Amino acid sequence: MGQKTPLYEAHVAAGARMVDFGGWDMPLNYGSQLTEHEAVRSASGVFDVSHMTVVDVSGADAEAYMRTVFANDVARLRKPGRALYGCLLNEAGGIVDDLIVYRCGDADFRLVVNAATRDKDLGWLAECAANVDVAILERADLAMLAVQGPDARSIAADLIEIPDLMSIRRFGFERADDVFVARTGYTGEDGFEIIVPEDVVGHLWQQLLAADVAPCGLGARDSLRLEAGLGLYGSDMTDATHPYECNLGWTVDTSDPDRHFIGRDALAKVGDGERVLTGLVLPSGGVLRAGQRVITDAGDGVITSGGFSPTLKVSVALARTPRGADVSTVRVEIRNKTLNVHVVEPPFVRGGAATFSLS
Repeated sequence: MGQKTPLYEAHVAAGARMVDFGGWDMPLNYGSQLTEHEAVRSASGVFDVSHMTVVDVSGADAEAYMRTVFANDVARLRKPGRALYGCLLNEAGGIVDDLIVYRCGDADFRLVVNAATRDKDLGWLAECAANVDVAILERADLAMLAVQGPDARSIAADLIEIPDLMSIRRFGFERADDVFVARTGYTGEDGFEIIVPEDVVGHLWQQLLAADVAPCGLGARDSLRLEAGLGLYGSDMTDATHPYECNLGWTVDTSDPDRHFIGRDALAKVGDGERVLTGLVLPSGGVLRAGQRVITDAGDGVITSGGFSPTLKVSVALARTPRGADVSTVRVEIRNKTLNVHVVEPPFVRGGAATFSLS
């Protein structure tokens, strides 16, 4: 048996199919991944993401510390209420984890990191904090819901007693005591990620379901993020890959020549890198899956994430391929057959519609 979120019994009672995910017992779906996916694209859905790790960083050296461990620059967050997406890097420029950092005060930050990398991340953060005046506190007392979809914000705002939630900008947040509402997500749709004490999350979950927000599991979360072209740690990025080969170069801020962040020197040596993460579309003839060989004129690549797109009714994938390959000749090997694929720029879906044309 794995670890359980405070909503475990509610998931079981709702008929969820439970699976192991990073050591947690989590809902894969509540009967139909396709129905849940479509609910988020057309209306609203709620995900229990309480397995993710919330970490608060505070202290006199908190900003300097975050400017060292985080490849994006938290100095860009000039006042509380704003957030940045980016990566923790190792000395070789490899991605320790991708995460969101929220500025809560002049010397207070909140991090939300991936569940499967919890132990590694906490160990790395502690190692980097040696001889630095910071306190690193894991908030195991908190739970987290992601409410996503075109109707998600208005529904959630009616249920949460924090003024002006509808005015929060993207990558902004509001908080009142231990209720923390951020306009962020992992589906390509608008919405909120809501962090609350674990003893009240069950009530909020039931309120959302009573407001006709669809409960959604890991299956829909994965197909939604793939359509949105969002990478998954452990698949599309790892300790052995750097941001420039993961479509994350935009999260590396080198604008301040005096800021030394971990991995900066290594990234300067690799430049743009020899590989790139790109999008593939296979209109028919099979399904693109992680691990499949990608054949290009510049050498082989590999699919890192793939599957059927419920919105587009075709198979899509993210693949790491040699930089500079001729995109008109890319093929994928599926069951000893090589099939032509279209190379497109992710995301595959925006605003519920395709971002590309195959004609």
